[in-house]
Amino acid sequence: MRRGFWIVLIVPIVLLVGEAIYWRIAAERLRSGYQAWAAEQVADGWQIESGPPSIGGWPRSAVVTVPNLTLRHAGPMVPGDVRLALAGLDLSVALFDPTTLGLSLDGPMHVRAGELPDVIVTGETAVATVPLQPTGPQSVALHARGLRLEPATGAWHLTVGLLNAQAEIADSAAAGQPKPGTSFSIGSEAIALPAVVRWPLGTNVSSLSAEGTLTDLPQSDGQDSRQWAEAWRNAGGSLNIAHLAMGWGPLGLTSSARLALDDQLQPMGSGNGRIIGYAETLDRLAASGALTRPAATAAKAVLSLMAATSDADDPSSVDVPLKLQYRTLSIGLVPLLRLPEVDWPAR
Repeated sequence: MRRGFWIVLIVPIVLLVGEAIYWRIAAERLRSGYQAWAAEQVADGWQIESGPPSIGGWPRSAVVTVPNLTLRHAGPMVPGDVRLALAGLDLSVALFDPTTLGLSLDGPMHVRAGELPDVIVTGETAVATVPLQPTGPQSVALHARGLRLEPATGAWHLTVGLLNAQAEIADSAAAGQPKPGTSFSIGSEAIALPAVVRWPLGTNVSSLSAEGTLTDLPQSDGQDSRQWAEAWRNAGGSLNIAHLAMGWGPLGLTSSARLALDDQLQPMGSGNGRIIGYAETLDRLAASGALTRPAATAAKAVLSLMAATSDADDPSSVDVPLKLQYRTLSIGLVPLLRLPEVDWPAR
């Protein structure tokens, strides 16, 4: 009887002590892994400053918290100047699933690139996960809820109710060789655009999702953004959108397309799409001045003819060929929109 009592008492204590030791080892390995990563980034030309990392999370996970983390770009790895300032960053690994690294914001994050304004990013939830695998393509997933972006001046703000994104990044290519394709998928809901801009279809985008592949990404090698874009174009780089879906005001759009850069480094490409609510959408574009009324009238006439011969059950929807060339988006042979010029800034 007494022997059984001691067994019942000692076993939980041994298990508890064993888990505490396991947690301590996992937390220290996570902290040393972060420090090794930081040293690699410094060697690549980044400046990294932070408070001393601390460990926590017991008994469910090993967590390393890095307070007041600031990253500044000072080398050739990224075209342009980049600065990230985080109130805190939590790195975590679940003790019973140690194959995935989680990264979550602990407070607001400031992002600044080049001469652009300082943008503050906050969210109810903002977590990125990275599988801990030594070789092969690297997969990164992001989940955010209640995301908000606004400049430090507070002149405008953009919010996203829900954002899920994933990218699979191929292994680095040999020096001088283009990088293999990077696949991605993104889904978002309840997007509120900045009200300081007069958006032709309103400030609320109900949903936006896309999946596709970026091909032939070149190494940076100290280039500015224009040189990088030229290298991507010259290597035959393209953005292949397998599926895009958007709901914005009266417009419902699903499409697929292939985009690249022309000799002026402007987007060009072609694809196919299904447009729902095209008549009301064209009326709103004309009313806002984004489209001239003659162009809207011509586009409605063409789309009405195409809708009459399409397989769409809804008379307000139509399947159309899309083309982007010389900054002009066309439906079939009818020019629809003139897009603004993309300016590739120097370093």
